Amino acid sequence: MTGRRGRVLIAVTAAALMLVALGVALRSRDDPAPTAARPVAAASPSSTVDVPPVIVPGRPGESAVARPAQEVRDAAPPRFNSLDVWFVRMMIPHHQQALEMAALAPERAADPRVRAVADRIRAAQGPEIGLMRGWLAARDLPAEVPGHDHGTMRGMQSPEAMRRLAAARGADFDRLFVQMMTEHHQGAVAMATDLLKVGADLTMSEFANSVATEQGVEITRMRELLAS
Repeated sequence: MTGRRGRVLIAVTAAALMLVALGVALRSRDDPAPTAARPVAAASPSSTVDVPPVIVPGRPGESAVARPAQEVRDAAPPRFNSLDVWFVRMMIPHHQQALEMAALAPERAADPRVRAVADRIRAAQGPEIGLMRGWLAARDLPAEVPGHDHGTMRGMQSPEAMRRLAAARGADFDRLFVQMMTEHHQGAVAMATDLLKVGADLTMSEFANSVATEQGVEITRMRELLAS
């Protein structure tokens, strides 16, 4: 009896050990041993962040273009250049002569349309001289160019031509005024157009564009006067 009980106990113990072993195996299959955590790579100090391109406006009449932001920062144009300054210094006396011519019209012109042209010139170019002088003053730049002969500028009328205009009256004044002012405006348009190609200052570029546009319209009006 005792021998039989011993064999049963041994069999039960063996079965229990087999169940334990089977449970360990199943747990190992379902829950694999954890692996060592991988270190998180630190961001490289040389890594770059994508920056969207910058839209760069073109000059009047040109389309805007997209350029890399870094390129725009590295190649930022100067606030103004020597050609902006030269344009302003030349355009001030150019405008002043136009005002001198326009001031003669009220007492000498016969055609009211000529007087109207002169009035528009005085209304526009007087304030523009103030704008240009203010632009120079804000940059601590003098307006005068010592030793420069302003008579050599395009469109400028000679002292003799100015004396003839001052001496004329009626229809003779109208004809001479229109001829001289047309030439004068053509010179201003050429100067303004040149600046749009080489200038760096936004304010002066906008001003030059305005001069070229408005005086171009005025030239057309004066040509119509001569033709009528």
